[in-house]
Amino acid sequence: MLGGVTETTAAPSTRTDGLPGGPEELAAALRSTGYLPDEGLATAAYLALVMRRPLFLEGEAGVGKTALARALAAVTGRPLYRLQCYEGLEASQALYDWDFGRQLLHLRAAEAAHATADTKSLEASLYDRRFLLARPLLQALEDSPSVLLVDEVDRADDEFEAFLLEVLSDFTISIPELGTVRADVPPLVVLTSNRTREVHDALKRRCLYHWLEHPDFDREVAILRTRLPEVTERLAREVARATAKLRTLDLLKPPGVAEAMDWATALHALGARDLDPDLAARTLGAVIKYREDTDRVHSLARGALFGGG
Repeated sequence: MLGGVTETTAAPSTRTDGLPGGPEELAAALRSTGYLPDEGLATAAYLALVMRRPLFLEGEAGVGKTALARALAAVTGRPLYRLQCYEGLEASQALYDWDFGRQLLHLRAAEAAHATADTKSLEASLYDRRFLLARPLLQALEDSPSVLLVDEVDRADDEFEAFLLEVLSDFTISIPELGTVRADVPPLVVLTSNRTREVHDALKRRCLYHWLEHPDFDREVAILRTRLPEVTERLAREVARATAKLRTLDLLKPPGVAEAMDWATALHALGARDLDPDLAARTLGAVIKYREDTDRVHSLARGALFGGG
């Protein structure tokens, strides 16, 4: 979930490895980046850090799963590498590939310089590290310690999921031409899923698990006020209230926090200081993404949905 509004004072860190001293300290650090975690999420993220276990996040789109990985990279000072999953994703697109264009230029340059006498050495030089194109998984292992975001893993195929499980088991990658790459410090891995399909138990067992709910009213107001300080408190409260009502309508795609922020931003751009029903109806495209959902909302009494209160 994206946020909590309870203010706590983090205890001084007693760790010597540079990691936060506990969930409260991590939550405070995340809040400083504009990400407001609740206690459960802060605890899960802290345990993933100290136990060096992948963190598997499931929940509706727009509740802050991807944003957590970015915030964790910011508070730990680690580089973030993102692997966007999709149907048909192959291991080479996640690990590495060879830059055939540069290899060919190298070969032609060697031929022009009459350096082809030692064929074996020439062939070996074609598989030098400089010709390797590192993809997110390899980048995360080489640039250690890092944060690796495997986004929307539920969109990948079963075969890729099995391959990913193997990589996450020991954080090593074997490159036949160069040898084995092993992370000095395992990356903090955050896997996200919108649950378009069930991810296999074998992968989930490898991870710590957390389900992100939509935030409650107070938390969502706090998120809007933190991320969009230019928006009036009244508008933030009315957008949060209307967004919560929309989530009760059995829509094809209930709006998440990301859509609530887009809606508040759109209304502010039009000069709104509160949620006028007519203006709300005209800006529904910021928060509703399906025609069927738009028709359903328009068929209901706009005052009941977008009125103040």
